[in-house]
Amino acid sequence: MSSILRSARIVRSSFPRYSRALATPAAPGPSASEKSTFAGTLEDGPSLDDFISGSVSERVVLGNTNAPRLPSYLKTSIPTGASFNKIKKDLRGLGLHTVCEEARCPNIGDCWGGKEGESPEDSKRAATATIMLMGDTCTRGCRFCSVKTSRAPLPLDPHEPENTAEAISRWGLGYIVLTSVDRDDIADSGAHHFAETIRKIKQKAPQTLVEALTGDMAGNLDHVSVVAKSGLDVYAHNVETVEALTPFVRDRRATFRQSLKVLERAKREGVRVTKTSMMLGVGENEDQVMGALRELRKVDVDVVTFGQYMRPTKKHMKVDRYVEPAEFDRWKQVAEDMGFLYVASGPLVRSSYKAGEYFIENVLRGKGSEKRFQSLLSQHGAAASKLFG
Repeated sequence: MSSILRSARIVRSSFPRYSRALATPAAPGPSASEKSTFAGTLEDGPSLDDFISGSVSERVVLGNTNAPRLPSYLKTSIPTGASFNKIKKDLRGLGLHTVCEEARCPNIGDCWGGKEGESPEDSKRAATATIMLMGDTCTRGCRFCSVKTSRAPLPLDPHEPENTAEAISRWGLGYIVLTSVDRDDIADSGAHHFAETIRKIKQKAPQTLVEALTGDMAGNLDHVSVVAKSGLDVYAHNVETVEALTPFVRDRRATFRQSLKVLERAKREGVRVTKTSMMLGVGENEDQVMGALRELRKVDVDVVTFGQYMRPTKKHMKVDRYVEPAEFDRWKQVAEDMGFLYVASGPLVRSSYKAGEYFIENVLRGKGSEKRFQSLLSQHGAAASKLFG
């Protein structure tokens, strides 16, 4: 037995020994001189008392100092209020999504909270919620949008039209915006699902004005017609930016001209109000914005909104500049002079920002030409009379 053990030790000792190590050698640590230099710098630097007294001569600035700083007028408060809390609770209970949350909109508190200084009932009527249909995952990847993307999102929920209508009738809001992710994976891009939701809402809450903010339906204008003829009050589709920047801002499947055709078809189908939105601060110039406005008037778009592009995350395209409020005011005046029925323009304005207040107060209550106002009011009929009766 002992001879066997001795022979095993001899065989084992005949092989070279190896030690395990990382693929790359560890970086050498700081030398003694470097440690002493660092310690000396700390010793000679400002003390805690210097920081407390504010007498520090030099300050370290973290982050990218070359990027434009967020102006104070773009900072918003934390959303609160009874209307806000009720809408959020009902959304969770019915499993619905809103673009307000998914796109990290800075105005969620203002829109869901209604109108300040009014009675609870009037405030609720002026509140605006933007429901996002067909899930929370988009088949496109626009460079400004924070909604998550996938080539194959989950199937549509067949109960969503009924659940959405039930929630809206429960809230008693005066104005609701329906939008959706793009669903290029579906044959009709979700047009019939969208239209069915609008019809259900009009059945359960006929007093509520409905705006549909749709995608471009992959350029299929017959699918645009399906939504346009569903009984909605406002058809919205966003061009997002000027034509020259569209390939750099939106998904490659979206084009400025295709968006114009969507808005034109909606108007031809008899939609009362068509609407679009543009972001500023993505690199556009004045001539490009003027050109875009002229093209929108050619297809008889009624409402246009301007807002500041705000980068959702560092993965998205950078902000080119922060546009001053005075420039937004100027574009509002320019667009109104060109004949748009209503213009909302400001740093924090979004496509559906306080859409209920803006639409109700400035269209149904008479801003714009008297002739167009009377026409719109007569078309809205029962919806308008119940809101203001």
